[in-house]
Amino acid sequence: MDGPKRSQLRVRLRVTARRRGADGDGAGGAAGPGGRKRRMEAPVRNSVAKLQRREIGGRQLAARGGGPAAAVPERFRNMQLQEEFDTYDENAHLFVKLQFLKRRSKIIEIVAAKDIIFALANSGLCAAFDRVTNKRIAFLNLSPDEVIRSLFYNKNNDSLITVSVYAADKFSTLKCRTTPIEYIRRNQLDAGFPLFESESLKWPGFVEFDDVNGKVLTYSAQDGIYKVFELKNYSFLYSIPDENVQEIKISPGIMLLIYDRTPSYVPLKILSIEDGKQLKSFKHLLHRNKKIDFIEQFNEKLLVKQENENFQIFDVW
Repeated sequence: MDGPKRSQLRVRLRVTARRRGADGDGAGGAAGPGGRKRRMEAPVRNSVAKLQRREIGGRQLAARGGGPAAAVPERFRNMQLQEEFDTYDENAHLFVKLQFLKRRSKIIEIVAAKDIIFALANSGLCAAFDRVTNKRIAFLNLSPDEVIRSLFYNKNNDSLITVSVYAADKFSTLKCRTTPIEYIRRNQLDAGFPLFESESLKWPGFVEFDDVNGKVLTYSAQDGIYKVFELKNYSFLYSIPDENVQEIKISPGIMLLIYDRTPSYVPLKILSIEDGKQLKSFKHLLHRNKKIDFIEQFNEKLLVKQENENFQIFDVW
């Protein structure tokens, strides 16, 4: 039995509910101009080597010599393995019932919260480790059919938020839960409590945690409403009807609402993220018959790219 399909994560953590019956993404080879395959470097399985390759920019850059790249390896001279943690447990069959939770799988997310490290496996099994004792504290899967999709450390109240799906509803609904770090340290996982129970987060619904503004954005496709909550205490702030809203982009202090486009323009609105009040409403002109590759808000700048057209930057104020 395969696990539920995962959505890609953005810079701000957004978790989208799974489309019922969706298949996993396929993988294909990479080809360069003229159909020639690019030479792929051997996969790097060591985390230190991955960091080194990222900082240096690849073996070719290091081989050229000179410049800052030549000195970069010095940063890693004193890096040594401190400890190893393993989320796999051969006795997992005692507390989980889904077959894919019992198999060893790669780690896709690591969250550090003070002296505790959380490791989430691709299977959906999540473990907490104590950095002081270097021992596993507990598995965070409270239900035998719980598959944890993502983690978020809430620095505002020193707690961990887990976003999970369950086999009982065919992994179609997101469920959020928060647990204080102190209680996790004591292995008192039942001290946590569910979040956003009033929201129906079925596909294509989602929940997005915005650490910069200290807000949570949810979308209930069933109700057709976006809602904004305070990240510190999870109190409801305001709602936004989804009438013709295609996407919402969050920037420091503001939200950009992107509406369904017309042939010649796309309607846009900028709202204050604190209270939802409209700050500006305008229409951005488009090239006809050219699809929109992306529209992003970056502080006071609007970034727009259309198919086969130049990348454009506009000042919206």
